[in-house]
Amino acid sequence: MNIHPLRWSRVVRALVAAAGIASGAACGSGAREAATVSASDAAPLPSWSFDSTMIFPADRSLKRAEDGIALPDGRLIVADQSHGLRVVEADGSSKPFGDLPGAGYAHRPPDQIGGANGVSLEPGGTHLLVADVFTGAIYRVELTSGATERVYQHRFGVNAAVRDASGAIWFTQSAENSPATGEQRMWASVDIPNPDGALLRLASSDGRLSAQADVVIDSLVMANGLAIDERQGYLYIAETMGARVLRYRLDVATGRLSDRTVFAEIAADNLKLDSEGRLWVGSPVTNEVIVVNTATGERQSAFRVQTPAQEALAAEFNRRGRAGESRMDLVTPDYFAPMPGLVTGAIVAPAGGPVYVTTLGGALIRLEAGAAR
Repeated sequence: MNIHPLRWSRVVRALVAAAGIASGAACGSGAREAATVSASDAAPLPSWSFDSTMIFPADRSLKRAEDGIALPDGRLIVADQSHGLRVVEADGSSKPFGDLPGAGYAHRPPDQIGGANGVSLEPGGTHLLVADVFTGAIYRVELTSGATERVYQHRFGVNAAVRDASGAIWFTQSAENSPATGEQRMWASVDIPNPDGALLRLASSDGRLSAQADVVIDSLVMANGLAIDERQGYLYIAETMGARVLRYRLDVATGRLSDRTVFAEIAADNLKLDSEGRLWVGSPVTNEVIVVNTATGERQSAFRVQTPAQEALAAEFNRRGRAGESRMDLVTPDYFAPMPGLVTGAIVAPAGGPVYVTTLGGALIRLEAGAAR
């Protein structure tokens, strides 16, 4: 597909205009939090309605906060296009976290666009992984010191990376976008869906990662978020432009997947498992966070911001996708306002803390229990 760079520049600026970001965005990310109780026993979940006081931080000072994790002390660590990661305090103040630039991460527009995207906590709770959706780098960051290393370089962009208890790293490739064509080629697969996404696995032996990742599943239409539930033995993967979440039986020891099912028909971006075994799913197409009970499949819209005009835009976006027609001209700030940007997922704080809706803009949406409708 021959897409003029100026057109894509206008599209990307529109997607992040509300945040004042100069360039760059992507749909996707994934992370895992271990389930501690069965989803069938989960407590009732509230739903929230949006108001402007939920925008966090109020000054919209984040830079493409696509994904993140919550720390036990209430702070957040979120993706940041400029520096790779930011730590966000309870009062909304923030600063760069870790040293991704020292490990090779760079955002120097217009020549080089950083794509810090999926952020996930490793099983031991001492490190996190960050995936770059434009360059294909996977970074590992120690939470106490911030020490950072690039542990793998994929030839295409990496949307989300998640580690299992064996030490293996699973990651998604949304499109065949090389570092040279990262942003433009990735968005081309959103514009007209293309089955060049994949799920890959980087095996680990004696604490050392393999030099080369294995393709586990190919021909996915915009592979995106990942979640692993080792207690129940499942792996979940979002296929955004295929409008579905797939579930597989997972044997962690061998890395074998089996028993593929379509778990939910949602144009899903990030996936997160909460402490009660529920799957939180972000959808940028409907600007919504949907929570699915993994035991029963029952789903609930926990948060949604969509006017009748935006519903019509989403319907036309989906129609053009099915017809193979170009559709990125539909995605302007009118598509997601008053949100800071397109919804990508949720950060579920531990111990009954707030839920934070992640976006492609300059802020999160903080959902307090007392603000639920």
